[in-house]
Amino acid sequence: MVKTDAQKKVSSNDVSLKSVLVADQISEQGLEILKEKLNVTYDPKISEAALLERIAEFDAILVRSRTQVTAEVVKKGTRLKVIGRAGVGVDNIDVRAATEAGVLVVNSPEGNTASAAEHTLALMLGLARNLPSADASMKNGLWERSKFMGVELFNKTLGVIGLGKIGSRVAQAALSMGMKVLVYDPFISEERARQLNFQAVGLEEIWMRADFITIHTPKTAQTTNLISGTVLSRIKPGVRIINASRGGIIDEAALARAIKEGRVAGAALDVFENEPPKDSALTELGDKVILTPHLGASTIEAQFNVAIDLAEQIRDYLIDGICRSPVNLPFMRPETLKSLGKYLGLAEAMGAIAGELSSGTVREVELIAYGTLAGKETEPLMVAALKGLFMGKIEGVTFVNAQIVAKNHGVHVRESRFEQSEYRDELSVLVSSEAGTTAISGTILAHNDPIITKINEHPINLTPAKYMLFTMHKDQPGMVAKVATILGDKDINISTMSVGRVGVRQDAVMVMTLDDPIAGEVIEALSEQSGIHTARFVSLDAMTMPLY
Repeated sequence: MVKTDAQKKVSSNDVSLKSVLVADQISEQGLEILKEKLNVTYDPKISEAALLERIAEFDAILVRSRTQVTAEVVKKGTRLKVIGRAGVGVDNIDVRAATEAGVLVVNSPEGNTASAAEHTLALMLGLARNLPSADASMKNGLWERSKFMGVELFNKTLGVIGLGKIGSRVAQAALSMGMKVLVYDPFISEERARQLNFQAVGLEEIWMRADFITIHTPKTAQTTNLISGTVLSRIKPGVRIINASRGGIIDEAALARAIKEGRVAGAALDVFENEPPKDSALTELGDKVILTPHLGASTIEAQFNVAIDLAEQIRDYLIDGICRSPVNLPFMRPETLKSLGKYLGLAEAMGAIAGELSSGTVREVELIAYGTLAGKETEPLMVAALKGLFMGKIEGVTFVNAQIVAKNHGVHVRESRFEQSEYRDELSVLVSSEAGTTAISGTILAHNDPIITKINEHPINLTPAKYMLFTMHKDQPGMVAKVATILGDKDINISTMSVGRVGVRQDAVMVMTLDDPIAGEVIEALSEQSGIHTARFVSLDAMTMPLY
């Protein structure tokens, strides 16, 4: 029987599925994507109080600019795994609190790029030619040609602050209109700027030379009030300022004063420190300013694009653990994941094994990449190893906060690389404590299967499994039987067995993969057996990255 669309949708009370709160308006197409595999609560006008009361019910929250995801919201969101922002800016999200709580933050940096850039250009053109005021005058039955004398953009100098995707589009369009473009971006080199036909300069040069200034930076501690009263006092007389990025980057009261005094010819703002702005002096400046109610992403296409993009990311992260645009986990992008492949899962498993086999307080974790793996970006592997190390020991550890957890617990982290290797690629994780160092090595075989190749000095051929029993013992007859008997008495089934030793009747390591978890009393019973130095149970049940 063919299912109808309605039948394909998940039940809103299916408790086996992850739940997402959509706290701001998004397009219906985005909601449909979420509803296919998630429980969705759509409450685009939810109050701050209601959000705090209900957030604990959800695994994800999707917002635009209206809803504030504060540290308190994150704290109360005990089930939260991901916060999604439909758009680029995340200043309405406490990213630091989310990171410390292990919650991923994702945004949609591509979906509204064209829309925001075009709105910036519309504001600049409207400001140069007095279009809104002329339109209003005509509709009042007037014909005031001389009143609305404008200026050309041709041959004028545009200062672009922030050369990201939107700023780059605006700058390229300005070039096509014959403007000279100065750019300030701490991450753009002078050579790269020259390749794009821009001139990279410092902020002071923009203040002194630009006829128009447009802002395309996020709001941070460094960019708040970037254009302040002090800056406006030494800016080029007659400049026109456009801001369609984030409110609060311009001191609005100081800007209003500068316009009244004639030092600034005009301004066009789409964003404000408080939205909607209350008692703003800018609203009293008439023809000198253009004010729009945060319309940068308000096109049919942009709303469709960001909703689709973000809905897909939230769905994919909750189900598969992968997303395209992580804000607080930038190195875990799909292209990086693809490059490292199964090594991410292997690193997580090795971290978990090394952690369980270690004794005492962990002081240092070292990750060593060998062979061609040494030429790749290995930070995600370190994060995966830390996630595995803390898994089951510290509640709430994820890839997002694993490094912070290590730092907060005084665990020193370092990475090493060596081009020579017994295998084409090889990875080692070393966990050191006051009791010594535990070293685990592994590789991915040609047929894409992960194996552990060495445990400390013992060579071994172990395929990691969900449940594993490790024993460190003296290599002597009867050891396998002792362990198997105790497991059999507890109705625990053995799946495979691997043994590693450095010499006959010396110390050895044995690993049994099991079909069932084992209780602490079984470990105690094994540890009491003659010849067994250590017995440890390792569960990979909470792993995030797939091994197979």
